[in-house]
Amino acid sequence: MKQNRLLKHLYLAIASLVMLYPLLWMLSSSFKPESIIFNDLSLWPSQFTFENYPNGWQALRIDFSIFYKNSAIVAVFSVIGNLISCAFTAYAFARLEFNFKRFWFALMMMTLMLPYHVVLIPQYILFLKLGWVNTYYPLIVPKFLAQEAFFIFLMVQFFKQLPRELDESAMMDGCSVFRIFFKIIVPLSIPAFGTAAIFSFYWTWEDFFGPLIYLNDIEKYTVPLALRAFVSAEDLSFYGESFAMSILSLIPVFIFFIIFQRFIIHGIAMSGIKG
Repeated sequence: MKQNRLLKHLYLAIASLVMLYPLLWMLSSSFKPESIIFNDLSLWPSQFTFENYPNGWQALRIDFSIFYKNSAIVAVFSVIGNLISCAFTAYAFARLEFNFKRFWFALMMMTLMLPYHVVLIPQYILFLKLGWVNTYYPLIVPKFLAQEAFFIFLMVQFFKQLPRELDESAMMDGCSVFRIFFKIIVPLSIPAFGTAAIFSFYWTWEDFFGPLIYLNDIEKYTVPLALRAFVSAEDLSFYGESFAMSILSLIPVFIFFIIFQRFIIHGIAMSGIKG
């Protein structure tokens, strides 16, 4: 029994190393001189240099901190918009009764099967006529309109697990629908909100296609677009600086995950729901 457990842990450790190897190699390459990056494939550089980080930070026409600020603006507002709009929509589907609820829920779920490229042209025409191209509005405003069906479905499934007796008791005490949502549903749904926040932040921070379509000025670029700018039109690539900035771009994602992972664990421990 112990031998089987040891073999399982050994297998998981090896599989983890295989999956982490590209990240570890990129981290190692960020400390290598440009001339040996693709000649030295080891995880421990034969030559160390720290110049890739300051050089990469100043490699483009503007400071790289501007790109961090732009990505932070888009990501934070996207998280807020997704949590607010998707939570209200999920609450209506999970706890309220209205006409054609099943039809609207099915229609909402069908949007999960629509590729983003299908609606890209109509959305671009709409935002162009609104004068929103080359602004952050196309990247932020739709998040406040509950466009992410995945988060709605996630919250619907969580809200349905909460005992309906809580709603009934609150209604008997004179609570309105909105008060039930804010005083009962939200405090008990911290794990769902934390999970949605993590995915929303990660997908927005790493999004390349959306900013590529709507942003034109380099001063408004997000981090993924800035990383793409390290490859010039003349195919001159600055891999050392690019790898260094790629490593730094992962830090906000890790920090955000660690913070909200704590909220998820706290929400599960403090929910107080027992069978």
